[in-house]
Amino acid sequence: VSTANILLVGQIGAGKSSFFNSVNSIFRKKITGKARSGSFEHSLTIAFRKYSIKDYSSGKTLKIRLCDTRGIEEDFAVDTQEMTYILNGNIPDRYQFNPTLPFTPKTPGFIESPELKDKIHCVAFVVDGSTIELIPEKTREQLKDLQSLMNRKGIPQVVYVTKLDKVCPAVHKDPTGMFHSKAVHDAVEKAAVVMGLPRCYVYPIINYESETSLEPNFDILFLNALKQTTDFANDYIEDEDDKMAKPSYQYCSIL
Repeated sequence: VSTANILLVGQIGAGKSSFFNSVNSIFRKKITGKARSGSFEHSLTIAFRKYSIKDYSSGKTLKIRLCDTRGIEEDFAVDTQEMTYILNGNIPDRYQFNPTLPFTPKTPGFIESPELKDKIHCVAFVVDGSTIELIPEKTREQLKDLQSLMNRKGIPQVVYVTKLDKVCPAVHKDPTGMFHSKAVHDAVEKAAVVMGLPRCYVYPIINYESETSLEPNFDILFLNALKQTTDFANDYIEDEDDKMAKPSYQYCSIL
């Protein structure tokens, strides 16, 4: 497996697609908007996408792929079977989601025998730090159901906390102040509690949304989050490789 697949999951409007656009901007050395993003009532992401990222300074494609899927909505339940297919690598890139016609093995494009390279290797939950306490109960339940599914599969998870410039406006002008802001610290702690993950798996970021040029201190936050996420993805890939390399033994008892 040469490329780590990282799945972005989050509420509509949390900044999921903006995260990809921001990362893409960093490596293109200019602000880009490849993935549709914005504040709307319903998810702007209507297709499953696997985005490769090219480093335009070296001309090389990075060994990570950011995968985007529909945003979670309070009144639109996530189809856990569909999510299972995404995690397992059965759903092809650019598949258009249809709420009235769920994805099944009979759907055109279904990948019947996905390899490890097709599967999701780490999941990044994208959470709006300015509204973390306002997440509806239905949405929290959906997130927990998804986490249970991922835990059963042994897929590592991290959290990206966005919109922290709304929590503490001063950090938008000086992102380095984020690590000294009590408001930001509290938002990150709340995200860790809500998602049930250790604090070291939660990363604060500020997406490029209104900016017209790159800000090096924003970039540092993204690169740190991506580095840690990729490390977890590589751990998962190594573990899965070990499972496939070792024979499976059945233990018998004489009692």
